[in-house]
Amino acid sequence: MREAVVSFKDFSFKYKHQQEATLHDINLDIYRGEKILILGPSGCGKSTLANCINGLIPFSYPGTITGSLTVAGLQTQQSSLFELSKHVGTVQQDSDAQFVGLSVGEDIAFSLENQSMPRSEMLPIVDEAARIVDMERFLTHPPFDLSGGQKQKVALAGILHDAEEILLFDEPLASLDPAMGMTAVDLIDKIHKESGKTIIIIEHRLEDVLYRHVDRILLINDGRIVKDCTPDEMLYSGVLKIYGVREPLYIAALENAGVRFEEGEHLDDIEKIDIDRYRDAVLSEFARSKPYTVGEKGKVVVEVENVDFQYNPDHKVLENVSLTIREGEKLAIVGKNGAGKSTLAKLLCGIIRPISGTIRINGENYLSMSIKEIGQLIGYVMQNPNQMLVKDMIMDEITLALQLNEFPEELIKQRAEETLKMTGLYPMRNWPVSALSYGQKKRVTIASILALQPDVIILDEPTAGQDYRHYTEIMRFLDDLNKNYGKTIVFITHDMHLAIEYTDRALVFADGKLIADDFVYKVLSDKDIIERANLKETSLVLLARKVGLDPEEFIRHFIEREREERENG
Repeated sequence: MREAVVSFKDFSFKYKHQQEATLHDINLDIYRGEKILILGPSGCGKSTLANCINGLIPFSYPGTITGSLTVAGLQTQQSSLFELSKHVGTVQQDSDAQFVGLSVGEDIAFSLENQSMPRSEMLPIVDEAARIVDMERFLTHPPFDLSGGQKQKVALAGILHDAEEILLFDEPLASLDPAMGMTAVDLIDKIHKESGKTIIIIEHRLEDVLYRHVDRILLINDGRIVKDCTPDEMLYSGVLKIYGVREPLYIAALENAGVRFEEGEHLDDIEKIDIDRYRDAVLSEFARSKPYTVGEKGKVVVEVENVDFQYNPDHKVLENVSLTIREGEKLAIVGKNGAGKSTLAKLLCGIIRPISGTIRINGENYLSMSIKEIGQLIGYVMQNPNQMLVKDMIMDEITLALQLNEFPEELIKQRAEETLKMTGLYPMRNWPVSALSYGQKKRVTIASILALQPDVIILDEPTAGQDYRHYTEIMRFLDDLNKNYGKTIVFITHDMHLAIEYTDRALVFADGKLIADDFVYKVLSDKDIIERANLKETSLVLLARKVGLDPEEFIRHFIEREREERENG
């Protein structure tokens, strides 16, 4: 008989300062050695469930519990956070919240130091963990100076040698480039196979997690478990879109071709699907391809010419970068973690200025402009919401920038309400920011910049922590700003789905250099660029090859098909 290492019985939880419960009547057993994926829309209770397992609830986040929860044989309410931490190791979505060391090396070594391991034994283990996640050059760097993706790598390295029998990963891929995301999934799978530990993963990027086998998927909505089954059963059921979870690209492409799957098929891995059965349907769908069109672009609004930048004398973060951004464009900036993408965004906004080279906005060298003046033209939504949020209440946060820019009171109210509704935050407008999930905080920061309606909007990892429904609402809003108001939208993203579905052009960075500037479908079908920039071949490329189509043409058709569906409804 299998042993339940986590057991919820009629479990509900309500945070201290909220009127409604976040979790309702949870009955769930997670068995020793299982690998579980938890899915669901933002704010559905996924992270709350995780915090119940690792003991942050009720010991750090107080509230009312009914029912019982047993973890590794311990009744959580009768235990302590210290005792539970011996059994549950956590990689949090907000990596800043769990750094304890003054350097990357110290942070990776933290759990080993707690085990009183001699330094001579510890150092090789730390070096190897850093090497596995490609962070060996950063061992002496302060963690808070790293990019979001680099921070996530350090957090992953810190648990590679942990002794806990349950490992919990909350959005481990959110800030990682596609290739490092695959490495992270491989790492988690290796830990699972070699150690026999119980693995619990909370993640929106379903297709990326399914790169390696998962035993069960739990689908949560409104604090309740609505489905608990194998990955194949979940994909066959068709319920994912209903509850705000994006299907894998290859599933979407097959469904576009009118394919209806049969119960019992292996759907969690494109390599296991009998593509021969569906080849004719895919070819027939492809035959109705329309010419790929890109909307007319306006004048050059941003011009970057031979720009260099470095934070310290030893390493150039950006080197000889030249590019233009035109009015009305939608483009993606993609590439490796630490390649300089976020640094470029800060340069464009004037937060930092080039060491050499020139940046022009509307033809004017922006060195003569203040940050406030630049901010009225270029809005920047940072990757980490905690670096932007300054007010206690959501409505106050949304109206802050409008007030600082001295908008009339009536316009402030109108802009705030419109933006709150577009981003799905209106019902929460009077909530404290502290009560929000990481994904909800992300939406607040997006809304605060959107309310200003700048000419150019730069969004750094806008989909990190966002479920498909809220992601789609925000993207439709941005689409509307782009099409009807001529706003220029720039996405810094590791989300290849976003690049494929919502942008025409991709700027690709690797090691501080711009290595490609081309149509998205060309970039994502170029093996050399994919390898150099730590991207990955999408499942659309694999599907195209399996049915005998040119990957570039197939991706282009998929983009046009998705665009057509959005415009029709």
